[in-house]
Amino acid sequence: MLIAVFILRATLFSPSRQAQHIVNEFYTYEQDANFTGSWELLHPLMKERWNKTTYITDRAHVFMGHFGVETFEYTIEEIGKVDEWKMAKDLPTLKEVYKFYVIQSYKGKYGKFSFSQEVYVVNTEDSWQILWDYN
Repeated sequence: MLIAVFILRATLFSPSRQAQHIVNEFYTYEQDANFTGSWELLHPLMKERWNKTTYITDRAHVFMGHFGVETFEYTIEEIGKVDEWKMAKDLPTLKEVYKFYVIQSYKGKYGKFSFSQEVYVVNTEDSWQILWDYN
């Protein structure tokens, strides 16, 4: 019984599983147009790129306004762990970063289309947080 509990706990609460959970949470917020919720999951380096109001306004304007969509479907593929990674050349190196490949599929006024993006997740002192690649 103890072995089963240990295996279950190790599987459900593994770092890669927790990282994937944050990616899923982020895109669930985005699906629901809860851009405040998704912004809160961004790493501080990402938040330096835009303030909260700009992020929320841009996301709603581009996806809902320009593309004429109300929501989207998404898939997440785990790529693996990266020992060292930088969001951009001039930023600090982050350690133990998990990489995912996310495809968002839309049905809008211009037909069906998809966006694919590499998404990175790092565990900070506070929580798991989302980053995008700007290299």
